[in-house]
Amino acid sequence: MIPLLKDPDRLERRLKEIPAEPGVYLMRDDRDSILYVGKSKKLRSRVRSYFRDRHDLSPRIDLMVHQVCDIEFIVTDTEAEALALEDNLIKQHQPHFNILLKDDKKYPYLCITWSQEYPRIFITRKRNLGKRGDRYYGPYVDTGLLRRTLHLVKRIFPLRQRPQPLFKDRPCLNYDIGRCPGVCQQLISPEDYRQIVQKVAMVFQGRTGELIDILTQQMQKAAEELKFETAAKLRDRIEGLKALSEGQKVSLPDDRVSRDAIALAMDDRQACVQLFQIRAGKLVGRLGFTAQVNNNAIDSESDRGAILQRVLEEHYQTVDNVEIPSEIAVQSDLPESEMLANWLSDRRGRKVEIVVPQRQSKAELISMVERNAGYELERLKRLSDRNARSMQDLAELLDLPELPHRLECYDISHVQGSDAVASRVVFIEGMPAKQHYRHYKIKNPKVQAGHSDDFASLAEVIRRRFKTLNDKPDLVVIDGGKGQLSAVVSVLRELDLLEEIRVISLAKQREEIFLPGESLPLESDREQPGVQLLRRLRDEAHRFAVTFHRNRRTQRMRRSRLDEIPGLGLHRQKQLLAHFRSIDYIRIATPEQLAEVSGIGPQLARQIYDYFHPAEAQATHSAIASKTGESN
Repeated sequence: MIPLLKDPDRLERRLKEIPAEPGVYLMRDDRDSILYVGKSKKLRSRVRSYFRDRHDLSPRIDLMVHQVCDIEFIVTDTEAEALALEDNLIKQHQPHFNILLKDDKKYPYLCITWSQEYPRIFITRKRNLGKRGDRYYGPYVDTGLLRRTLHLVKRIFPLRQRPQPLFKDRPCLNYDIGRCPGVCQQLISPEDYRQIVQKVAMVFQGRTGELIDILTQQMQKAAEELKFETAAKLRDRIEGLKALSEGQKVSLPDDRVSRDAIALAMDDRQACVQLFQIRAGKLVGRLGFTAQVNNNAIDSESDRGAILQRVLEEHYQTVDNVEIPSEIAVQSDLPESEMLANWLSDRRGRKVEIVVPQRQSKAELISMVERNAGYELERLKRLSDRNARSMQDLAELLDLPELPHRLECYDISHVQGSDAVASRVVFIEGMPAKQHYRHYKIKNPKVQAGHSDDFASLAEVIRRRFKTLNDKPDLVVIDGGKGQLSAVVSVLRELDLLEEIRVISLAKQREEIFLPGESLPLESDREQPGVQLLRRLRDEAHRFAVTFHRNRRTQRMRRSRLDEIPGLGLHRQKQLLAHFRSIDYIRIATPEQLAEVSGIGPQLARQIYDYFHPAEAQATHSAIASKTGESN
């Protein structure tokens, strides 16, 4: 199929078929791949503009138009539906010519798990991995400030402090000192607790001033009703919230207006976007986003506006309606400013304005946001340049044909052979790619307590990893010396992969690099960029392996005493520990409480009880024997 620009008749017929209604359009190439996804409140006029007003197109979009061989459209009832559908299609298909926001976990989020009966509040770098209904705030650029804010919030409000209860039948110290309302023992109802969490959410929604007003009214009412203890608690919370927002004042002429200000800085590889959330003249949040820039064509004001539009659309689709400000100050004109403003106004229930500031004070605000975005871009460029230098140096050091894109490192961890495990960590473009990390439990029966064999363990892991060659690495790094490397080389030779996969080892003591078949280490400087990259990779593999080993060892030690009880297999051990949480609680439980656990009958419950109370069991048996003798 030839491009539509080279077939005017077919282009005209296709344009006439497109209705003048709101919806989404998809541009496809000669291989039926999606080049671009867009939206409009009038599909026909928007799509026609790509082919009739080409002199107004940016170089990037003009390049795309020359490749369009077909146009598909989806009609929606409203502009809001078109906006949501476009966002879903872009995330699903990742079209080459769309602005793609990176989800690279640079910035953390705050999560409130509303899907749980008693919601948790925690910081995470993984968004939307929980259940439907969980709420994410961010991403926050200033991680330290986010952690301090959450710490202070947990001191101001009594909140759930632990993912799991510390004790089975009583609250922990946090309840006694007023830090937790006793969630683990349900000393507070779910409804009352969720009201507390809703107040906390207001802080991260930028509504601290509104929350202070609500608490002030509650304090005054409590004082009038002579509930002085309640009034004192509310007073302390108000003072804590005021201290939380001290020093965040932004000099703006109208402190009553809530506004967001957004700007970006970019180079030929990426764009860094910052969004300042300003409420009542206070900077309550500074969010950061990064967008992919695939070529040098993205440099015009229209492309800057397209990036800002994409960020705003995705950001506001994830916030509550009360978080939408009355004004959004943007660095450049947005291509769909009116459509976005109408959608936000409908959600908020009041008018939302999107403005490109011209007045001095607001223009200075945008300039401040842009400077911060520029500093972040410089930081990311330094990090990227460091990684590029490291990969270039590593390629030269190892005589690789091209820069190593994917690096894998393997390490073994155990204590004299017990609980032996292995780890695989992956760096892509010099950065950790944690979604590709893997743990391995060593299955070799010869590797056991008192008998370790790192060579056999590594051979097992490498065989399991490369028995099917998926995601071929550019370089495999083994944590160890010549012996560990030889074991891995033997496996790769056996799998006929030694020619395809480049493998080296990195010894710890002198940071020496060993190559297959070489008795002496490679000449290198431990401080040169390539070796530093290998050290970061090796240290991460070691950390990952040691953490997994410690977890397994802890679980084994928890189960070790239960292993001695006849008739209590691994499955029932897990059920007991899941129910009682610790060996100590199992030890003090009565036979009746033990029998409540699924799979634990009265007879087994008595055996478990007798195991932990041998003196009592012996006395019982003696009494039974004595009675039996008397009866005889």
